[in-house]
Amino acid sequence: MTIRYIHHSCFIIEDKECIFVFDYYKGELPVFNKNKKIIIFSSHRHSDHFNINIFQIAAIYPEIYYILSDDICLSPNYKVFEKEIDRIKDKMFFVHENRTYDFDIHGKPLKIETLNSTDEGVSFILQWQGKTIYHAGDLNWWSWKGESDEEYYDMAGRFKKEIDKIKGRTFDIAFLVLDPRQEERFWWGFDYYMKNVNIKRVFPMHFWMKYEIIDELKKNLCSKIYLDKIVTIRYEGETFNLID
Repeated sequence: MTIRYIHHSCFIIEDKECIFVFDYYKGELPVFNKNKKIIIFSSHRHSDHFNINIFQIAAIYPEIYYILSDDICLSPNYKVFEKEIDRIKDKMFFVHENRTYDFDIHGKPLKIETLNSTDEGVSFILQWQGKTIYHAGDLNWWSWKGESDEEYYDMAGRFKKEIDKIKGRTFDIAFLVLDPRQEERFWWGFDYYMKNVNIKRVFPMHFWMKYEIIDELKKNLCSKIYLDKIVTIRYEGETFNLID
């Protein structure tokens, strides 16, 4: 299994049979193997997670499918291209939060679960070929300097409520928000995940090209107990080979 970092929150996971693409909005996509099923996930409609152009590559790859948060159909960009998108509607599946969906990939089961986001849309849990994969989307502890007590407790409560749903579960791979815009609070959500969920390998994301924030996390005392699980990303297109 290989993992390629594209940009921001977009990663590609590829194994012998399938290719998963998460939250593409910009960056250089590789040429995909047309013999594999390609599944594109979009966690929500924000412009840094969803790009209407993802539908154009359906003309190139016959075995392509889209798993989209249901808020995406409300996007103004989506409406503009509605007629073109109508041609591939049989390859599109809109998902809601806190649901479970079962799909068939070449006769093998793909199970997808969703959580609610603390922003918009969903996060994704995939069970595929004995692996459990988690992509957070924008499910994060979004706490900011200067927020009111009411805002703080509302966000903290909603975030922890969602993580409680997966508390104690094991994820082989997870993609978690690490956003430098939160300043000294940038690590709060990431750390809460790592201390409440068993994650074997974690890829930071949503760091706005500020790669140094990964090093800041690794220097922070909070990460001492999970330091060896953090993958350091240095550039777009970087590929990681994971060995079982």
